[in-house]
Order: sequence, then C-alpha cells, then structure tokens
Amino acid sequence: MATAEITPAPVREAPSPGSADVTVTDPALVRRAVKAAALGNAMEWFDFGVYSYIAVTLGKVFFPSGSPTVQLLSTFGAFAAAFLVRPLGGLVFGPLGDRVGRQKILALTMIMMAAGTFAIGLIPSYGSIGVGAPLLLLAARLVQGFSTGGEYAGASTFIAEYAPDKRRGFLGSWLEFGTLAGYIGGAGLVTLMTALLSSDDLLSWGWRIPFLIAGPMGIVGLYLRMRLEETPAFAAEARNTGNTGNSGNTGKSGKSGKSGTERPKVPLREMVAGQWRALLLCVGLVLVFNVTDYMLLSYMPSYLTSELKYDETHGLLVVLAVMALMMVVQPFAGALTDRVGRRPVIAAGCAGFLFLSVPALLLIRQGSLLAIGLGMGALGLLLVCFTASMPSALPALFPTRVRYGSLSIGFNVSVSLFGGTTPLVVTALIGATGNLMMPAYYMMAAAVIGGFAVWRMTESAGRPLPGSAPSVAPR
Repeated sequence: MATAEITPAPVREAPSPGSADVTVTDPALVRRAVKAAALGNAMEWFDFGVYSYIAVTLGKVFFPSGSPTVQLLSTFGAFAAAFLVRPLGGLVFGPLGDRVGRQKILALTMIMMAAGTFAIGLIPSYGSIGVGAPLLLLAARLVQGFSTGGEYAGASTFIAEYAPDKRRGFLGSWLEFGTLAGYIGGAGLVTLMTALLSSDDLLSWGWRIPFLIAGPMGIVGLYLRMRLEETPAFAAEARNTGNTGNSGNTGKSGKSGKSGTERPKVPLREMVAGQWRALLLCVGLVLVFNVTDYMLLSYMPSYLTSELKYDETHGLLVVLAVMALMMVVQPFAGALTDRVGRRPVIAAGCAGFLFLSVPALLLIRQGSLLAIGLGMGALGLLLVCFTASMPSALPALFPTRVRYGSLSIGFNVSVSLFGGTTPLVVTALIGATGNLMMPAYYMMAAAVIGGFAVWRMTESAGRPLPGSAPSVAPR
C-alpha cells in the first residue's frame, strides 16, 4: 500500500516511487508570496486608476481637439491599445513561466510595468513635440500591455500553487485586494491633485506626478519578488520531468537552488488545443469579470463627468468610497468561496448583474450623491463576487504543466477583446445611439455569457489543483 510522504513547501526532494506526495505549506513563505504577488497587481492597477481618472486631462495634453468626446475617445483608444498586445505578452511570458519558473517571469514583468508607467510621466505634450507625443504615449502603453500579459496569470498561479487547498479562495482574494488598493492609490492621488491644483497646473505638470511614482514602487516590488522561492507545484512538476534548471547550483540529485527548476518547452498546441474546453470557460469567466470591472472602476468616473455632467471631484470620491467598501468585503468573500464553493459565488454575481444593472444605473442617473452612492455601491458589491473568486477559480482550470501558459492565453485574449475595450466601446455606443443606458445593457450581456461558463465549470474549492499534490496547512 502506498505511503504518504509529507514535505514542507517549497518542495525540495522528489517523492519516492509509489508515494502520494502531500505538500505542507510554510505560512511565512505563503505570506511573502501573497504580498509580492498582490503588490505587482497593485502596481498594474495603480497605473490603470491614474489613467482612467485623469483621462480628460490626458486627452487635452496628448490629443488636442475642439471636441471633448473626441479627446476622450482618443485617450481611451490609447488605453485600449495596450490590451491588444496583452495576448502577445501572454504568449511569451506564459510558456516561459511554465518552463523556467513563475518567480523569474513575475520579476521581469514587474520591471517592465514600472518602466512603462514611469516613461509616460516623462513624455512631452502635444504642444511641445506635436504628433510625437501621442505616438510616445502609445509606445509606453504597448510596453505596459505586453508586460501585463504575463502578470495576472502568473500572480494568481503563484498564490494558488502556494496556498493550502482549503484556504486558496481566502489567500487568492488578496490579489484583488491589491488591485483595489492600487486603484484607490492611483485614483486617490488624482482626486487629491484635482482638488489642490488649478486646472492650468494640472494640465501643465501635475498630471506627470502619478506616473513618476511608479519608479520607486517598481523597485520595491522587484525586491519582494526576487526574494521569493519557486512554488512547490512547479518544483515538483520540474522534478517529475527529470530536468533541473539553470540556477547554477543544481546537481544530479535533482535539487535546485532558490531560483527554482526548469522544464522542457511545452508545445503551444498542448496549451491551446489540448486545453480547449478549459480555455473557453476561462474566456467566458474573464469576460464577465473584466467587463464589469472595467465598467465600474475605469469607465464610470468618465461617464459621471462627461455624460451626466456630474461634478468631477464628487464623482471620483464616490467611486473611491465604493472601492474602499469592496476592500473591506473582499477577504470575507474570499473565505466564503472556501466554504460554499467558487461556483455559487460567481453565479450570484452573474445573476445580480443581469437583474440589477438597469436599476443601479437608473439610480446613478438620478444625479444626487445618495442615489449615485447606492447605485455604485450595489454594483461594487456584485463585483466582489468575481474579485473574490476568480484568482482561485481560474488557475484551477488548468493542470500544473501548462497552467501559466494556458491561463495567460485565455485570460489575455478575453481581457483584450472584451475587458480593456469596454470604456471605448461603451463611449462609442452612447455616441452613436444617444442611449445613456448602454453601460447597463453591456453588463447584462456579459452576465449571460458568464452565467453559461459557471454552469459548465467544475467546482474546485477545497480540492488539489489539477496535476498538483494535495496542499495542506501545518497543524
């Protein structure tokens, strides 16, 4: 009868033949992994928060035009362009993460994200260099988009592979806690600057400050990620293939140093064709997650200001308050997914957006502070159903051998086609139809697609990741 071998994380030795390997997690390493992964996500969304909340000003700086709508469309066009190269980044970083390790790729994406954001703060205005300004902005956004192609899939995989099976939902929820913290940091800074600086100062130099802050943030994030060890699941997978890595201190025994192990290249066909069902589910889940996410956190500030003519500062404060509420609820919702499962929580979010998007937007359109707060708050709590579930549900769709690569491909294709383009598409739909209810209809359509994906997905709460050994917390 097979015996159970209990090994501490990160796994160092290959299990003996015939044994059932069980990983006992190290709480200190798990905390470090969660912090480093969440900080990278915060860095990514700090930039998105700044870009979204200062979009009107950026339109004036980089896209001079007599029409505010054209300026906003141009700014969101540059915003959306970054999402068009995300699948390319996923195709590069995802397979590399399955080959050389999650930790190394996450360190690289952190460097690139910080560099791209910092560069935006150095670009001269259209008035200084003409058409070169929007072209440089586009180039910086493309660097950001390429790097983020490997960020979310890698960070969620990293946490999922470190977390005990029964706490994966709770620990994974801190990844999106980092998203909200980054967004609040970026949006809060823009709100503060909007309140303290004159319009001329904000247009002249103030808009650069949030982007320049990305430099120091990137250095801190890189330091934290360089101190991480490779995940137990990846180390075990690499051992099982019989290939140790290039860390410089590996030997015949199969041991590896801190930098981890390396595996043979996995064919792209195996990541796509071999995982086609899981990829379709991933695209559907990410679609409803990101359409609603970008609608609420990226588009609504500009919707309140440009379409409803609401006071800019008050509109920003309302959205910040909603995100703060989401941060409070986030860890509890993540723990809930460990108890009742990911599927019921995600299904509740889909049903909520299907039936409550129109009432919520009608409340927002009333224009009073209370009505806007109630409408936005309702949408924010529904969004928590996704932010608390997806970081643990999505990595569980794929086996360890192709997890980073397949998740990167599915996630980024969906984000690029549906999530990142949400502000641009909805702005264009409103411009073409004059119907200010378009945001609600768009979220309802996404909820239908997401609901079908939930119906077809398998519950993963409390179970080992596919292709990985059971993972338990120490007693």
